[in-house]
Amino acid sequence: MDVDRAPASWPRAEISETRFRVSYPPFDDPDLPHVEGLLVGAAEVDITPPPGMPKAGHSKNAQDGVGFRTRLKARVVHLRTGTSSVVLVALDLLAGSALVQHALADAVRDLDVPLPGIFLAATHTHAGPGQYSGSAFYNDWASNRPGFDPGYTAFLVGQLESAVREAVTGRRTGYAAIGATEVRGLTRNRSLGAFVRNEGLADVRTEDQRKYVAIDPRLHLLRVDDQDGPLASFTWFSIHGTGISHHDAAYNADVWAYLNGELADRVEEATGTRPISAAAVASHGDMTPAVRPGMLVYPEAERIGRGIGAHAARLHDELGDDLTGDFTVLAALRQLDTTEDPVVDGISLESPRIGWAKTAGAAENTTPLLHLIPPFKAGWGRRTPRGPHAEKRIAGTERGHARLVARPEAFPTVLPIHLLQLGTVAVVGVPFETTVEAGRRIGDAALQSPLEVETAFVSSLVNDHTDYLTTREEYAAQYYEGASVLFGPNQLAWVAGQARKLAGDLATGTGSTPRARTFDFGVKHYLARPTGLGATRLPGAVRFVEATSTEDAYWEQIWTDVAPGDLVWHEPLVRVDVLRGDTWEPAAYDGRRVDDQGWHLGVLSLGRKHGRYTYVARWYAPPLGSPDQHRFVMLANGRQPEIAGPAFD
Repeated sequence: MDVDRAPASWPRAEISETRFRVSYPPFDDPDLPHVEGLLVGAAEVDITPPPGMPKAGHSKNAQDGVGFRTRLKARVVHLRTGTSSVVLVALDLLAGSALVQHALADAVRDLDVPLPGIFLAATHTHAGPGQYSGSAFYNDWASNRPGFDPGYTAFLVGQLESAVREAVTGRRTGYAAIGATEVRGLTRNRSLGAFVRNEGLADVRTEDQRKYVAIDPRLHLLRVDDQDGPLASFTWFSIHGTGISHHDAAYNADVWAYLNGELADRVEEATGTRPISAAAVASHGDMTPAVRPGMLVYPEAERIGRGIGAHAARLHDELGDDLTGDFTVLAALRQLDTTEDPVVDGISLESPRIGWAKTAGAAENTTPLLHLIPPFKAGWGRRTPRGPHAEKRIAGTERGHARLVARPEAFPTVLPIHLLQLGTVAVVGVPFETTVEAGRRIGDAALQSPLEVETAFVSSLVNDHTDYLTTREEYAAQYYEGASVLFGPNQLAWVAGQARKLAGDLATGTGSTPRARTFDFGVKHYLARPTGLGATRLPGAVRFVEATSTEDAYWEQIWTDVAPGDLVWHEPLVRVDVLRGDTWEPAAYDGRRVDDQGWHLGVLSLGRKHGRYTYVARWYAPPLGSPDQHRFVMLANGRQPEIAGPAFD
């Protein structure tokens, strides 16, 4: 290992061209000074990488990112009261990461935010980069190409550190409230055949309309204000980030871009103040966006996301009367090593294995042909349970699993269970993709503890990624979700027991359990690196492309520029101007500026042609029939100057 090659953002790491290793000692749960009232802060940073990163979520069916359609963001909401200090982080990425959580805690040791106060949640978009996970298995299998990328991970940690510092150092007196509403008609259950097996259901019909009933309709929202009005919000909702097809190669935040944008727009319109809108998945394992069948396209994702955002905005307004500075904030984190202490309530976990049905993909995003053939076909489990994994048909069989899938040490073995009390609500953070019924049972388990809360729900994929969590009944069906449960048929009972135990400990004032962590991965370098080579920016043709049945109309501007690694993709790249009289000014419609920070202006790389790197900016859903003249403006970025393209109308 060549320690000297470690960047400043990896002060503890040993990095070579082929290996990355870093160890963190136990993070103590410190006794923080008591703070009267509530202090609040918030921040937002861009985490969009250059083209070339493998996209995570669709495994080998995914593609390398070629640019962005909607930007990827990380949003931080900070709460400090009593002896508690918490940062809620929402990532426009597939999942949290134990490595990123520990690296972030190490980077902000000088602040009063301990490791148990860093709640690293995600939107679970399937169109963000991978290669930053806390386990080798997901670095290798979540994306279309394998390996851990220390470059992108260092960038991610650095962006999160800056956001946490901004939120904590800028905190001020604040007020908070949390509540829930119901959203129906915008999600459906993609695994209804497994869901109806759950005990205690009054209605087990499987007609198509029942998919829209077998959901968790609850949308939970934390509203945070300062003395000037709305500061931030944090939304949890049960929906997969799969509104866009895996065939699309652009990075995007999926339905969540529109959810967050709609909420922020409506609050700004009502109050004159634009809050930072953060969001993350709740129990979502079997929840899919209710797009029109076969239309995993941007207009449909926008319809779904904005619809949910409208509900969230109404709840945000209703919570205004409940805001208080006397708001309970408690946090506890347990990192449970399944190889050392795997038993709770007499229940233990099995060694991790995946089933054949996982390889066929989830409903609505299946692997072509494979999903039709046994044993890959959903529901093709063992009729008679056998061995520790019962109905699961193990991929490669028990003997060949390590060769076909991964060695046991590549799988995650430390499972983080994170518990927050926010007012009278308990949020159980788990690293799993939790189905709605499994999430309901975990919430019930937390409510059975002495913790004084009225509501409890699951926040999925918090602090790491350890695949799915279903009920025992759903597991027996061996659909995609059940085949993705790593640790055997009793996994839910074990997690529910741990959640109940942690909630009970938090109620009695028991702190978190510190644990040393080591991360050791094979390295692949995907993040585009600067070449240092200059090039003259040259605007090319502008053209209009008519709308289709699946895409909005758009204007596009092509231009040539430096290599992707010489542009700063997490900073603004393009806007659209409008001619007003004799003056060009930034265009805005419906109160939204037309630039690459919003919904409708994306930037893609077209690759290298004739020795030049070529890019295209596309402005979707422009005001058709407008008599105004417009132009694209390529903004100053990196070492490149601002230039304007030709006028068009």
